[in-house]
Amino acid sequence: MNKIIVISKSASLTSRDVVNKLSKILGTKKIGHTGTLDPMAEGVLVCLVGKYTKLASILTSEEKEYISEIKLGMNTDTLDITGNITEEREVSKINKDEIIKVFNSLLGEYNQTIPLYSAVHVNGKRLYEYAREGKKVDLPQNKVFIKELELLDYQDNIIKFRCVVSKGTYIRSLIQTICENLNTIGVMSSLVRTRQGKFKLEEAYTLEEIQNKQYKSLNIEDVLEVTQVNLENNRNILHLVLNGNKLNLDYNGYVLFKLNEEEIALYNFKNNEGRLIIKIKE
Repeated sequence: MNKIIVISKSASLTSRDVVNKLSKILGTKKIGHTGTLDPMAEGVLVCLVGKYTKLASILTSEEKEYISEIKLGMNTDTLDITGNITEEREVSKINKDEIIKVFNSLLGEYNQTIPLYSAVHVNGKRLYEYAREGKKVDLPQNKVFIKELELLDYQDNIIKFRCVVSKGTYIRSLIQTICENLNTIGVMSSLVRTRQGKFKLEEAYTLEEIQNKQYKSLNIEDVLEVTQVNLENNRNILHLVLNGNKLNLDYNGYVLFKLNEEEIALYNFKNNEGRLIIKIKE
């Protein structure tokens, strides 16, 4: 069973919860996903089943789109609405033009501080473990790219915005930077991932729909630009592919080798040299 399923994650579930529930529905333990969502977050969670789990590193590199809200006037230890309040402050008068100006100033690449409540490892321990133990730790930074930042609404001290960002961007940290530039404080009060790469929320399925078999899964050709090569009449190459050997052939990019309609392996060719990405048929 090799498939890609685009899940519409609901709030309160962790990404691991989704994987566990999907595992029970499909009757397989070999399931992964391509990008963790906070428990309070909703939206697109791309799940990979079977041999397709090895596509994770390829699909995770895609840009992501979110719609989020900032509640101004408070800070929490988790940088979102679910945390313990650490500070409250009266919100100074801010107008939409100021917000748009700050948004425009943040476009491009910058070094973002990773939030304490995250799963990133520092010295062999996840950051949230330091937080739970009350231990201090130097927070690492990650180079991210903010492609788009659009103000959708601002009223009652709530800023609603849409953003398109690179892999590894924490929206909670982006919100902290936005608030600092507005000379105020605020936390993330909602988050919806509306797109990851080419996977869109309107094309995602709930766990209930999957349980009821009301969904459509995807395969490699649906998610990657690939050259398909049938090896029915080339047993020499078939033997090399089945053994995962490097290939010297006149291709560039991803090549999906098949035997008739059965997927055999996915290779990535650069300068006509192909390296195995996934061996689908053993």
